[in-house]
Amino acid sequence: MTATTLGYAFLGGLLPSLIWLYFLLREDARHPEPKLLVSFAFVTGMIAVPLALPLEQWACTRLAIDPFLACALQARGLDTIISWALIEEVLKYIMAAAFILWRRAVDETPDYVIYMITVALGFASAENMLFLVAPLSEGQLAMSVFTGDLRFLGSTLLHVIASAAIGLAFAFSAKFRPLARAIAAALGVILAITLHTAFNMLIIKQGTSTALVAFFLVWMVAVIFFAAFEVLKYFQYRNFPNNTYSQ
Repeated sequence: MTATTLGYAFLGGLLPSLIWLYFLLREDARHPEPKLLVSFAFVTGMIAVPLALPLEQWACTRLAIDPFLACALQARGLDTIISWALIEEVLKYIMAAAFILWRRAVDETPDYVIYMITVALGFASAENMLFLVAPLSEGQLAMSVFTGDLRFLGSTLLHVIASAAIGLAFAFSAKFRPLARAIAAALGVILAITLHTAFNMLIIKQGTSTALVAFFLVWMVAVIFFAAFEVLKYFQYRNFPNNTYSQ
């Protein structure tokens, strides 16, 4: 594996997430977040990937009937699929909660969604890099482009909506009591794991029809969540001077 291969994998994994991040930040352009904190949130998401890999390998071996079989063969089991989704969504949430969400800059309800999605995009970028290394190292440029496009439209957006579910749960429960907020956050995590599991189950079946259903599911939920985000911004910013919702 050459440095050039690693460089292409790095750029191929990073650029799609940066495109999604650009559109996300444009949505909040009237009330921008600190660029340094946004960058830090993105990096924390990337760091979560090497933390997730050994946990997913452990879950795969732990749940395997025959621990000597390859993990990819065991991934078709529902227990493994759920465990992988749980590990990734909980890790993304932990990274956001531990390093980002408690900061003073997170002072408006839409910020919870923005930073949860930013962490998710960082996670997706590092994950996409790993998926691109194999085809690039084998000289399969067309396959690399195809893989990158599919992950841009599917898996990367999945990470966005899954983490957005947690961010929206925090945002809409911002004025609740601590116990109610904890319950809302738990429900958000459960919804994120459910969406992640459903997508993975459909993709792993590897049929054209199920893959189309998976992409339809992701985009349908994305439309609903983005609409909820707009509603959230309306109620947050409607009394601010020079806001886009009163013009």
